[in-house]
Amino acid sequence: MKRQGNLWDRMISFENLLLAAHAAARGKRFKPGVARFIFDLERQLLLLHEELASKTYRPGPYRTFTIYEGKTRQISAAPFRDRVVHHALTGVLEPIFDSDSCPFRPNDSLFDNA
Repeated sequence: MKRQGNLWDRMISFENLLLAAHAAARGKRFKPGVARFIFDLERQLLLLHEELASKTYRPGPYRTFTIYEGKTRQISAAPFRDRVVHHALTGVLEPIFDSDSCPFRPNDSLFDNA
């Protein structure tokens, strides 16, 4: 595997955080926490960028709830702000690992990857 550089700078760039915010909001735009974040998007992303750059970012508490679909399951959901960070991280790392030799690629069938 080829060595990759400047991953941290790419991950915390405003452009990457903006793409990550839109990806994290997909399908959840009208939920209250997401709507609050999106309403003040630029300021929220700048604050998030500053926290990540200064290494003072701390993830928030997960919200735990139970669903009853077929069987009872307990779900832990990250706050939207943390989901933006998750998407920013995968937005930088996924293309690196995907291009190397990943046996599974989203939106491909089993036979497309052979």
